[in-house]
Amino acid sequence: MAIEAPASKFRKNNIKIYIVACFIAAAWFFYDGYFNKNFIEKQTDENGKPNSTLVFNQKSPPFFAAGAVLLGVYLVIINKKKLLADENELIINNKITIPYDSIEKINKTYFESKGYFILTFKDNNGKEADIKISNRKYDGLENILNHLIKKIS
Repeated sequence: MAIEAPASKFRKNNIKIYIVACFIAAAWFFYDGYFNKNFIEKQTDENGKPNSTLVFNQKSPPFFAAGAVLLGVYLVIINKKKLLADENELIINNKITIPYDSIEKINKTYFESKGYFILTFKDNNGKEADIKISNRKYDGLENILNHLIKKIS
């Protein structure tokens, strides 16, 4: 029986908030830079030359919109990430595979208070490696941790 821990809702919701904030900023600056006559008059000197604030409001909206699109792409990538603990190994994001017999210790000191544990294992070259697994990246870590402890002991 495999136990799965998908990408954290905390992380996904934060990215969604950033996307909305980028689109709101782009719309606000676009409006102020091109349509808000009072703002344009205040930010233009008597020669008709715009100051740096007006120039920023006119040139920044495409960058905010591009940032929102990039964050959307990042959100799609994040949705595919997960931890998978099957009968023989721990699989992280379908990239890192850690067999249970190579795990040397699990430091769960901060799991209750801060939501992460540190896994120490031997990599393919025989070197000791640590990996920090946090509940800010994955939901359902308690089940994974309990499964790992059961498999190791």
